[in-house]
Amino acid sequence: MKQLIDLLAAAVLLLSATALTAADLDAYLATLETAAARGDPVARTELAARHEHAEGVPKDFPKANRLYCLAARQGYAEAQFKLGWVYANGRGVARDDGVASALFKMAALQGHEHAAKLLLYVVEKPDTQLPSCMFPDPVVATDEDSGASPRDQTEIEQLVHRLAPQFAVDPNFALAVIRVESAFNPLAQSPKNAQGLMQLIPETAARFGVKQAFNPAENIKGGLAYLRWLLAFFEGDVHLVAAAYNAGERAVEKYRGIPPYPETRSYVRKIASLYKKISHPYESGIVEPSPIMIRIKRTQG
Repeated sequence: MKQLIDLLAAAVLLLSATALTAADLDAYLATLETAAARGDPVARTELAARHEHAEGVPKDFPKANRLYCLAARQGYAEAQFKLGWVYANGRGVARDDGVASALFKMAALQGHEHAAKLLLYVVEKPDTQLPSCMFPDPVVATDEDSGASPRDQTEIEQLVHRLAPQFAVDPNFALAVIRVESAFNPLAQSPKNAQGLMQLIPETAARFGVKQAFNPAENIKGGLAYLRWLLAFFEGDVHLVAAAYNAGERAVEKYRGIPPYPETRSYVRKIASLYKKISHPYESGIVEPSPIMIRIKRTQG
């Protein structure tokens, strides 16, 4: 991958030269096409921009938007931003503020400044359906497979990056939970009957409307909904949220902090090693904060 990126960087420098020849441009475009075909999100985004603006290639909105979408699905913030711009302005697609807002939010959560600014100018729509190319390719069950087929880690990461912003959860936080809970195994099942990628127990699954816990998308949505609720309940305290995800929010309230259970304390340490932030933005309207947060704030103050 590094060699490919270096090659693309060299090609960009080539394009900046004053004496650019047709052969130079053809060589650069061939490099982009090859890299894009191999799945490089940077190359896909650059090639998409050229087809969007007819820079050295014919203007082709369908091809541009398909390339943007594939790169956005891979979690590349610049592609998410550019595809959001496409939907905000109706460039080759029907204008859709809901899709634009969701894509801008994805990019903004990764630190994309322009995407964060443009969120102020589009209207968020909770029931927005993202373009179909943002979904992982369907997995076809075989005769030997009676349930959902395992997806590789890359597909799961792509799915999390698509879904997490819809629940106002940092994808990296959700991925840390998935890694610790199931090691990215969508068919994982614990002795306590916790199921799937985010290890939802039946009570939690029912609480958040999950009917098929071993379906990756449905399981992730349920886990994200629970994380969003816990973030509001514990006012964005990542360590308390992690403890509650493992031991339950009532255990955290009982001990007014991380419970003294060895398993839970080990769990929180593992999450903290993967997700370095100690606080996370939260939606205050989801639920009233836990009463223990007043005492905790006084102690911290």
